[in-house]
Amino acid sequence: MNPQLLFWVPAALRLTFVLLAAAVIGYFFGLTAGFAAGLLFLLVLVIVQLKYLYLLSGWLDHPDSEKLPDGWGAWTDVFSRLYRLRRDDERNRKELGEWLTRFRQAMSLLPDGVAIMDDVLFLEWCNPTAEKHLGLSNTRDKGMRVTNLIRDPAFIDYIILGRYEQPLTLNVKDRKLVVQIIPFENRRQILVTHDVTDSERIDMMRRDFIANASHELRTPLTVINGFLEIAQAQPDLEQSIRMSHLKLMIEQGQRMQNLIEDMLTLTRLESIDYPLRTEQVNICNLLDQLLREANALSGGRHTITLALDGPNIEGNTDELRSAFGNLVTNAIRYTPEGGHIHIKWQQTEKGPQFSVQDSGIGIRAEHIARLTERFYRVDKSRSRETQGTGLGLAIVKHVLLRHKATLAIESEEGKGSTFSAFFRQS
Repeated sequence: MNPQLLFWVPAALRLTFVLLAAAVIGYFFGLTAGFAAGLLFLLVLVIVQLKYLYLLSGWLDHPDSEKLPDGWGAWTDVFSRLYRLRRDDERNRKELGEWLTRFRQAMSLLPDGVAIMDDVLFLEWCNPTAEKHLGLSNTRDKGMRVTNLIRDPAFIDYIILGRYEQPLTLNVKDRKLVVQIIPFENRRQILVTHDVTDSERIDMMRRDFIANASHELRTPLTVINGFLEIAQAQPDLEQSIRMSHLKLMIEQGQRMQNLIEDMLTLTRLESIDYPLRTEQVNICNLLDQLLREANALSGGRHTITLALDGPNIEGNTDELRSAFGNLVTNAIRYTPEGGHIHIKWQQTEKGPQFSVQDSGIGIRAEHIARLTERFYRVDKSRSRETQGTGLGLAIVKHVLLRHKATLAIESEEGKGSTFSAFFRQS
């Protein structure tokens, strides 16, 4: 039925009833009595309407705490509509709350920082990453101006200029952040922070690696090209000098080959397409072979001993041979003639341990943390004399990482070093 009819028909019936009642009373008791009765009936109707208006006003003041009143006549339809509106509003508020909760949960899982501000930069909400990046607190700093919380001059200038189409780079707490403000709606702005510290470090490592590899390859190539030019310019060069040049070129060629092989080994170890293929590693056979190779490399210039008191382990024999061999080779290269090198495999409380202890030149404390970096050398001139590529310890680190093992280095300058690989107890 038409809503207007639902309202006006009952009202018209009530007025008709009042008039009829007044007419009947006037007919039997006189015109004055009928008129008075009509006014009285109308007054009752007005009081009833005022009562419902009062109840409606009280409910509108406290819609959440007050029960919606019952109605009579047209008020029944009014209150039923209000009830439906209230029910729909509660459902919408519940859905909105659920969406807001899911939104905040999603924002909390983002690797980037997100802070929501109003048009005058007062903080409304931020996720945990933004708290970490910028030192904010979602509970303590809510309602405070962001420029009072982030006092970096570059950030203040960025806000003043308002050129938000370009991101801003900030250095905060030893981290490099890319910050950008994104306006949305009419009175809201989003502050987004992205941590590029690790990517910048990786890019720097990549550039350093290319530069160092180029430098390391250029040196032997320069030597070889120089001797070839001499041979071309002086075809009648004495045989002894020619043989000396050939020997040096062979050494430099071998150095380049070793360097390239080490770089290829590192590439394989870091590749996700090169999974670890494990087997039961016979440690006794592996270390006996390393001992023979160490004695051959030393040529009797050092005393090399082996202590074997530990179990076999699961791993890749070739990779462990490369890692252990690099540690033993370094010990021989950096231990003067007459020194002692002790190779040990033992079972400890935390698991198997491989160690190489030497009485060599030792390493100053400030260099130890960087020894596993590619091409890092404590003494570059001495490293070239010992034919090192600068990649041995980087290979050791990656092999041990693939075997869930750790490398520990103890050294004192002039008194020797101990390199130990700790494997987890299986």
